[in-house]
Amino acid sequence: MRLEQLQAFLAVAETGSFQQAAQRCGVTQSAISRQIQGLEGELGMPLFHRAAQAKLTIAGDRLLPRAKRICQEWASATQETADLLAGKQPELCVAAIHSICAHYLPPILQQFCDDFPAVQLRVTALGSDRALKVLKDGLVDVAIVMHNRFLTSNPEVVVKVLFNEPIHVLLAADHPLAAWEAIPWEELVKYPQVVFKDGYGMQRIVQEQFERRGAILRAALELNTPDAFRGVVRQGNLVALLPAMALVDVDKDPTLAIRPIAADLISAEPLNQESLTRQVVLVTTRDRLQIPPIQHFFDLVSEQLPHQVDLLTAPLVGGTISESQ
Repeated sequence: MRLEQLQAFLAVAETGSFQQAAQRCGVTQSAISRQIQGLEGELGMPLFHRAAQAKLTIAGDRLLPRAKRICQEWASATQETADLLAGKQPELCVAAIHSICAHYLPPILQQFCDDFPAVQLRVTALGSDRALKVLKDGLVDVAIVMHNRFLTSNPEVVVKVLFNEPIHVLLAADHPLAAWEAIPWEELVKYPQVVFKDGYGMQRIVQEQFERRGAILRAALELNTPDAFRGVVRQGNLVALLPAMALVDVDKDPTLAIRPIAADLISAEPLNQESLTRQVVLVTTRDRLQIPPIQHFFDLVSEQLPHQVDLLTAPLVGGTISESQ
């Protein structure tokens, strides 16, 4: 059964004439007849009494309401698809890591709302792995996350690298490790850590750092927001490995300190060099980029986010961490 057969059936049923149905559909009368005959062949019963006026048989009468619903559903589906391609999308859902949501997304969100006032933005702060999972499940349109190549290997996934940022140590200003301008790894592993919860890419990085050095990670506490890390760390003995984005404005807090890890104690192998940074990426799917609002949001983030991050994290990335403490 094909859609054009049902459309031909409805045209004949509504006009009572094969000839008028052909005119409505813009085809020949013989084409309409073939469509009806094919449909009758599949159903095994005639649909019309062939007389001066085509009248429905009992089978045609039963088929009529269902054929109308099928054709109406198809018309609605094609209209919705056309609306998507025209940019008529009711909402755009974004999942992003907490530090991105807190510091960098607001001006981009405002710009998008100005450009697409009819599209409602929904933004959720999630850990990287969780954000990629909800993107895969179709619950969000775009994710801004720490790169995880194991979760973005699908050829339908589009990954745009935004920036790479260093990872530093956050600690209380009076912590013993604060005496170091750059903390040696063998000193860092002596202290209990505050780490991100499971599902956050940063937890994976910290765990890998310890494993590569044969050290045991003493995760005393799991959290999921930068503010929570600051509140716990300033209390005393716990330290945390955090990306530069999560440390914006920490230098203004006299109770906290930021220190880099001593570079001379890190293996020169490329893999280990990369382990002290994290790569932040913008992720969506190829089909979503065909929709104008999503493509526009993708472009805004690609163009503006790296520049904003450079401005806000410049003191941390530029090597003046210890001087600001």
